[in-house]
Amino acid sequence: MAEAKFGRDRGEPFDRDPVIFVHGGSGSASQFSAQAQRFASNGYPDAWLAAVEYDSGNLDFPDDLPVVFAELDAVITALQEETGREQVVLMGHSRGTTVSQAYLEDPARAANVSSYVNIDGRPAEALPGGVPTLALWAGAVDREVPRVVVGGVNVTVPDQEHIEVAVSEESFAEIYRFINGEEPKTTKVIPQFGRRFEIEGKAVIFPDNVGVDGATVEIYRVSPFSGRRIGRQVASFSIDETGDFGPFRAKPFRYYEFVIVREGERDHHFFYEPFRRSDRFVRLNTSRPGEGISAFIPTSPASVAINVNRNVEYWGDRGGLNDSLLIDSAEVINEATAPSGFVGAPSTIFAFDEGLDGVSNVEMVPFPFPFIAFLAATDLFVEADADAPLSIISRPRFDSRTRFVTARKLPSDGARVTIQLRDY
Repeated sequence: MAEAKFGRDRGEPFDRDPVIFVHGGSGSASQFSAQAQRFASNGYPDAWLAAVEYDSGNLDFPDDLPVVFAELDAVITALQEETGREQVVLMGHSRGTTVSQAYLEDPARAANVSSYVNIDGRPAEALPGGVPTLALWAGAVDREVPRVVVGGVNVTVPDQEHIEVAVSEESFAEIYRFINGEEPKTTKVIPQFGRRFEIEGKAVIFPDNVGVDGATVEIYRVSPFSGRRIGRQVASFSIDETGDFGPFRAKPFRYYEFVIVREGERDHHFFYEPFRRSDRFVRLNTSRPGEGISAFIPTSPASVAINVNRNVEYWGDRGGLNDSLLIDSAEVINEATAPSGFVGAPSTIFAFDEGLDGVSNVEMVPFPFPFIAFLAATDLFVEADADAPLSIISRPRFDSRTRFVTARKLPSDGARVTIQLRDY
C-alpha cells in the first residue's frame, strides 16, 4: 500500500519532536488538517500532532493570553509524557504568531520548544525566546514593507495567500526540512486505500471555538450524484461543551454528510469531499440561533442558502489564474466576490437569495460581507426542492483536477448547508 511506503515499521521508535499548531484570528485547528495529514504520510503518529484553539473572534484577545498559555502548557506537558520527547515544535499562524511569540518570551517555556515556525504573522527583531525560527511569508499578499524575523530563516512562498501559506504543500516542504534537517519522503497527502480509516473532530460555535453543547452530530453516507442518503445512519454522537465527536470509520472514495441537530434550531448540514486518510482535525463550524453571520442571511421555503468553504483563498481578479466555483451551474467567482492579495481575502463564499426576490446577481456582494475578513457572498437564487441534487463544481487554481460535491436543495428556512472542499 502507498501508506506503508512512507510509514514506519510497527514498534520502531519515532525520533522526531511532536508538533503543535496555534491558529489565527477567525481560525481553528482545521487549518492544521492538511499539514497533519502530510506529517502522518511521513510516518508521524497521531500522538505527535496537536493543536491549541481559542476564541478567535475575541476583540479583547490580549486579555485572554494567560488562558491560552495555560492550554499550551497543558498540551506540551501531555505531548512530552505521551511521546517521551523533551521538546516540541511550535507552529503559529497569523494571530497565532502573536500568541506563540509572547509564549516564548518566558525562558522556561521556550526551553520546551526545539524550533518555532512563524507563518505569515508577526515580525520580530530577534529570534522569539532565542528559539530557532522559520518564518514563512505569503508572496501574494501586497505589503509595502516586507516582514522579517531577524535571525531566523525567512522564506516568502510565491503566489500564496495568507491562509494558503499555512496549509500548502510548498510550505510543508519548508517546515519539514527546517525542523528535521532533511527532505520529507513525500509532500503529498498519501491516501489510505483498501481499508477504513478514522475521522474525528469537533462541532463548534465559530469563531468562539466552543462546543455546541447539547447537540447531536449525525453522519450519513450520500450519493455523489444525487446527494441523497444511502442506507442507514453511519454514526451518531452526543456533543458536550468540548464539541468532540468521533472517531467513526470512513471508507475511501465515499461522500459523507454530517448534520448538527439542535432543539429549536435549523439542522446544519455539512457535505464533504471524500476523505483520503485519517483526519483528527475536522471542524463543523456553526453559530448560535440568530447570532453571527446567519443573522444576515434571509431564509425562505422557496430558496436555498449555502456556503462553500476551503482553507485557501479564492481568486477572482487574476484572469487566467482565477478559481472556478459553480453552484447549481452558476459561476460565483468574480472580481467582486473574490478579490485577492490582502490578509482577509475570502476563503468562504456564501450564496443566497438576497431580498428573496427570486432573481440572481452574482456580482453583487450583500451587506455586511464586504466588511468581514475571509468571507464573501453572492446573490444567487436556487429554487428549493429537498429531493433535488445541488451540484457544486470546483476547479481550484492550485490543482488541475476538477472536484465536485453534490448536496440537496434544502429550503433555507429549515436547513443550513455548508460544503467543505479540500485545500490540497
